[in-house]
Amino acid sequence: MSADLPPLAAIRVFEAAAKHENFTRASETLGMTQAAVSYQIRVLEDRIGERLFLRQARGVVLTELGRQLFRRTTSALDQLRDAFAEARTTGQETLVINVIPTFASNFLAARLGLFQIDHPDIAVRVEVSQDLIDFETSDADLAIRQGQGSWPGLKSVRLFHAEMAPMLSLNLAETIGGVRTPADLLKLPLLDPSHPWWPAWFARAGVPFEPVQQTETNVRFDAEVLEANAAIAGHGVGRLTPALHRDALQSGRLVQPFDITHGSGDAFWLVSPHDRRNTAKIRAFRSWMEAQLKQERSTA
Repeated sequence: MSADLPPLAAIRVFEAAAKHENFTRASETLGMTQAAVSYQIRVLEDRIGERLFLRQARGVVLTELGRQLFRRTTSALDQLRDAFAEARTTGQETLVINVIPTFASNFLAARLGLFQIDHPDIAVRVEVSQDLIDFETSDADLAIRQGQGSWPGLKSVRLFHAEMAPMLSLNLAETIGGVRTPADLLKLPLLDPSHPWWPAWFARAGVPFEPVQQTETNVRFDAEVLEANAAIAGHGVGRLTPALHRDALQSGRLVQPFDITHGSGDAFWLVSPHDRRNTAKIRAFRSWMEAQLKQERSTA
C-alpha cells in the first residue's frame, strides 16, 4: 500500500548515493548538503530496519541489500521518468482548439496548413462547438469565441471586431436590376428579417426600415456559416462578417454592396486558461494567429 512507501525524496537521494557510492557526489548532483543526504539515507535504513551502506574510512559502499534495492529502485524511477516524459511530450505535440463553426470553416480550416508548416512538431485537433466550454472538464487547450472577452479565469486575446454587413448573391441583386443604394436591399428578402440588427444597420445607413417584401419566417440559423450558404444560394440577403467570408467575396459567390457595417461591440477572441497561457504550444499558436491577422489586414 502507498502508506508503506518511504518518502520519494529519500528514494531519490538513495538512488544518487548508490549510483556514486559517495554521499558528497550525491549531494552535489542533487543540490543538497551532505548532512541532508546522510539524513535521508538514515530515514530509509530506519524504515527498512537494515543498513544499506557500510561506512568506511574512504567513503561508503553498498551492502548486498543496498545493491538489490538500488537495482529495483533505479528501474522503478526510470519507469516514472518515462511516464512523465511521455505525458509531457504528448501534451506538447497535440494542440486541441475548440472553435465556433463559422470561424472554423471559413477562416481556420484554410490556414491551419500554414501553422503545420511553421510548427511540424505540433499536431492540431479542431473541435467545433457553439457553446462555451469548461476547460476544467475539456481537453481543449484553446478556444475561439465571440463576445466581450471578459471570461473569468481565462486569458483573452482579441482577434478582430465582430462587425457585420449585408451580403447577397449577384444573381439575387440582379433580380431588381442591381443594388445601388441601401434602400434597394429593402426590395429583397432579408434572411431572419425580425432580427434587431437589421433596423440598426439601416439606421446607420440613413434609411428607414420599411421592408417591402419581408414576411415573417420560422427559419433561424444557429451558425453564421449556414446563413452565408443560404445567401450564396440566392435565398436572401444575409447579415455576415466580412472578415469571415473573404473567399466568397473574392470569388464573387457573395457581394457586399456597401462598406457600412454594424456590430454589438462583440469581438472574436482567442482564449485559454490563465494558468496555461504560457505553455509553448499555446504561445506558438497565439503568435502565429496574430501574424496571420496582421498579414490579412495589410493585404485587405
